[in-house]
Amino acid sequence: MADRVRVRGVTIHRPIIYGNTATVLTSAERLETSHYPDHTHRWTVAVRSATSAPDSDIVGGADDLGYFIKRVTFKLHDTYPNPTRNIDKPPFEVSETGWGEFEIQIRITYVPESGEKATTLYHHLKLHPWSITFPLPNASAVPAEPEIPSPENAAKLGPVHSWQYDEIVFTDPFQNFLNLLTAHPPTPLPKTSVNKKPIPFHSSNPASLEASLKGGVPEFTSAMEKEEADRLEEAKGNIIKEQEKWRSILIEKEKELERLQKLLASKE
Repeated sequence: MADRVRVRGVTIHRPIIYGNTATVLTSAERLETSHYPDHTHRWTVAVRSATSAPDSDIVGGADDLGYFIKRVTFKLHDTYPNPTRNIDKPPFEVSETGWGEFEIQIRITYVPESGEKATTLYHHLKLHPWSITFPLPNASAVPAEPEIPSPENAAKLGPVHSWQYDEIVFTDPFQNFLNLLTAHPPTPLPKTSVNKKPIPFHSSNPASLEASLKGGVPEFTSAMEKEEADRLEEAKGNIIKEQEKWRSILIEKEKELERLQKLLASKE
């Protein structure tokens, strides 16, 4: 029973990525999917380890995550047959064809030894090599909408990638689960991309769009990991500032209300 004792004060994490890769269907492939004549793309949505294998043509996936993940459930759009797809062994991914972009719910269930609750993530399926742009705060003009390429030109640009880096954090893990995790250390992210691969695009980081259009298979690096952490810290700081601003406004309004109530009471 000692294995079922939580190790207090210990935090351990595992880096993952989740997202999708999409390609334009060729004429021959569209004939193969003739029962869905409106489908234009083939896509794969996945949960993988963050580090890419050397000379791999996929994003991430150097490590097998099956030692701590029992199941990944992908909830697709309801128009797909059997929209809830349970994947019980690596690779944790689903491949389909389609024509539209939509949000996919991703639920990660851990092995029984973990004693951990499932984690739910959300990913917006990206098929096209363009993105809706939004005006930046205090911007004087609205950015122009990006040009939507024709299917032929989109095919020439190659696969579209949209991936998000994340870290699954386990706090005070059970001893046997901690032993399991430490027996499988993750492959470290490279400091920089040796082959100058493009940075991965994700809608949470719109600035990555232009750099991601250089072609090739994207790769996550430790430098990107730090940049992501810095962006999160900046966002947290902005939220705290906004909370403080509205807290100050609320205090002032409450003082004003109290003053008016006293004034009203004095006239009664």
